[in-house]
Amino acid sequence: MTVSIFTRLARQTTRIAAALGLAATALSQAATAADVLVVTDSRHPVHAPAGARVIELDQARRIEAELSVGLPADSARAAAIVQQRLRDGGEDLQRRIARAYQDVADAWDIGIAKLPAVVVDRRYVIYGDADVARAVARIETHRRAKP
Repeated sequence: MTVSIFTRLARQTTRIAAALGLAATALSQAATAADVLVVTDSRHPVHAPAGARVIELDQARRIEAELSVGLPADSARAAAIVQQRLRDGGEDLQRRIARAYQDVADAWDIGIAKLPAVVVDRRYVIYGDADVARAVARIETHRRAKP
């Protein structure tokens, strides 16, 4: 029963997530010369500089796990508890959930194949380097060599 609640919530927050994604993209492009996106999960920690957008692919699952802690076996009671937790979390929780699902969609759209991944300008990618600054420097060196 709780899975359907999460599915409904994901559908309801699609518009919010799209708006947040567009706003984040616009802000990050304005703030830096290169658009830096880091895609990872909790098993692949990274060292990202300020200004880099970090997507943690397992963030939505971790939020769902928080909402599911200590739920009873009775599905009706469990659903009621989850709904109350969602209400108690308010707009902040809704934004976190929307952002987590939008991040997964963004990483999928780019075509990320391995973790961690450092993507610059949605065009260049370095896989497997947890040091984001070093990966960005490698990409910049490549870009200077092949303008």
